[in-house]
Amino acid sequence: MEKICFATHNANKLKEVRQLFQEAGLPFLLVSLDDIGCTEDIAETAETLEGNAMLKARHIWTHYHMPVFADDTGLEVKALQGAPGVYSARYAGPQKSDSDNVKKLLEALRGIENRQARFRTCIAFIDTDGQEHLFEGIVEGHITHMPRGTQGFGYDPVFCPAGDTRTFAEMPLDEKNKISHRARAFQAFCRWLRSQVS
Repeated sequence: MEKICFATHNANKLKEVRQLFQEAGLPFLLVSLDDIGCTEDIAETAETLEGNAMLKARHIWTHYHMPVFADDTGLEVKALQGAPGVYSARYAGPQKSDSDNVKKLLEALRGIENRQARFRTCIAFIDTDGQEHLFEGIVEGHITHMPRGTQGFGYDPVFCPAGDTRTFAEMPLDEKNKISHRARAFQAFCRWLRSQVS
């Protein structure tokens, strides 16, 4: 069975994507950075989500010579010209917490009526031949005026997806995972992989 590396140390993300691969009937063995012995910190220095995902994938491809995919996710708020975007995880500073990021975002939106926002995930995949591919998943929604809910992480307590009155943090995890930006990106990726092996 061909091995594909998912460039992550996050066990929960790995488990989630392994399940998607299984559901799609993909004949690949999914391994993480820990599984291949990659302990170095891959700097995310690109200006875009696509760029960061590709940086991570290229690092593994160059040093470990195996098919690899990496993802990067950002929250893009219309009234803030797409911020925090690529800086979502470190919006309030590199040492800050999720709640610090949420607090900074709500302060930036104080008094602003247009709270339209979207979550976007980009996946960069480099195949056995070194060909590069990009996949994307988007979920539209808006930013609430205050945090609600205890599920999820990051900006989930203030992001309300279009067509729902609950924030991501108020949804059961399995329900959120079915409609999330990450799920949509990985579903697109899995569909493409399926088309390559069938």
